[in-house]
Amino acid sequence: MRTFEHYFTVPLDHFAPPGDASPGRGTPDHGGPAGETITVFAREYVSAAHSEEAAARLPWLLFLQGGPGGRGNRWGSLGGWSKAAAQDFRILMLDQRGTGLSTPLDRNTLPRRGSAAHQAAYLERFRADSIVADAELIRHTLESPAWTVYGQSYGGFCALSYLSFAPGGLRGALITGGLPPLTGSADDVYRATYQRVAARNDEYFGWYPEDRDAVERIARHLRSTPEPLPDGSALTVERFQMAGAFLGGNTRVDSLHYLLEDAFVDTAGGPRLADTFLEQLHSVVSRRSNPLYALMHESIYGQGQATNWSAWRMLGEKPWFRPDAEPLLLTGEMVYPWYFEQDPALQPLQEVAELLAAKQDWKALYDPQVLAANTVPAAAAVYSDDIYVDRDLSLQTAAAVQGLQVWETADFHHDGIADDGEGIFARLLGMVRSGGR
Repeated sequence: MRTFEHYFTVPLDHFAPPGDASPGRGTPDHGGPAGETITVFAREYVSAAHSEEAAARLPWLLFLQGGPGGRGNRWGSLGGWSKAAAQDFRILMLDQRGTGLSTPLDRNTLPRRGSAAHQAAYLERFRADSIVADAELIRHTLESPAWTVYGQSYGGFCALSYLSFAPGGLRGALITGGLPPLTGSADDVYRATYQRVAARNDEYFGWYPEDRDAVERIARHLRSTPEPLPDGSALTVERFQMAGAFLGGNTRVDSLHYLLEDAFVDTAGGPRLADTFLEQLHSVVSRRSNPLYALMHESIYGQGQATNWSAWRMLGEKPWFRPDAEPLLLTGEMVYPWYFEQDPALQPLQEVAELLAAKQDWKALYDPQVLAANTVPAAAAVYSDDIYVDRDLSLQTAAAVQGLQVWETADFHHDGIADDGEGIFARLLGMVRSGGR
């Protein structure tokens, strides 16, 4: 393959009228000075099977990564869906604003914005509507006609925003595991999510019944014995429950079993958690590499109302997920306020997180009327047992988007493109092309 790096200068606030310094629009008290810009990075991947001349004539495929807060993939070679896509496209792998080589956001850079209120106002410009505006500016800079977008997980949410606000920029849209509810509250999402995660726990412990005892043993141990993670912070029962992130994949569930099978070592002072176990778990429970995920995750459901720590509040309705419940269940990708108390990488951002959770005037992320009249060929893979993006809510959304074709399958979970990306991409592309006749 051949790769090319692109750096783009984009407005921090795409939606501020030129020269406007009114409250809430481009003033220091509301995110940054009028006219402020940030950098957005994208890497172009082209198959070496195409000559440079032929590659220059290929249409673009913009890939929108999951998250929020996930940088674009870094590939050493083309494989899976990228190998299939590179036959017909130049792939543009976007580092969404705030991630990767785009102007970064973390516990070290965000405090430069000033007070917690200033930081929260700055972060308001890092949602799907701004990502779409970045993409359209980039498309024009590259002098590309309407292009195809491929959104995985949160990238699919962004694709729906794209179809809402800039459909003229799209030739087609492919979505995997990422059809969000167009209306309603985050509470609806987490009520459904808890149910699916509970069912996935039951399924997992049915495959690996010995792991039921392993989980209980680890929980009892953590309630009586301090166990520091590699960053020095304490591994608590509730942080251990985050190992349920492995439940969201087809083959990753086996990785959970391998994690648990050698959790303990015998020491002179009795059984302790093994360094290998603690190291592996740390990579799951720490948000050091993607704090934007913890800060902004619930905001991706915020439209005209506060999310107010929805997953935490819904836990009150699902007490069997509490850290003192017996038997102990593992959680999914929910974000809780205690993240910002127990994770050293998030502790400096606790006040900012509280402000974002309380924000009531989030702008709309989708336009149901535009989507109901959609003319852009679009196709989505909906995974029947996806624990992160609920199947029923996804199908409700699909029915509200004119012309959106759905392929529902129980063969994959949320990370299906990691298992058979080539086959999934080819199927969706075929659906889009047939829908575009």
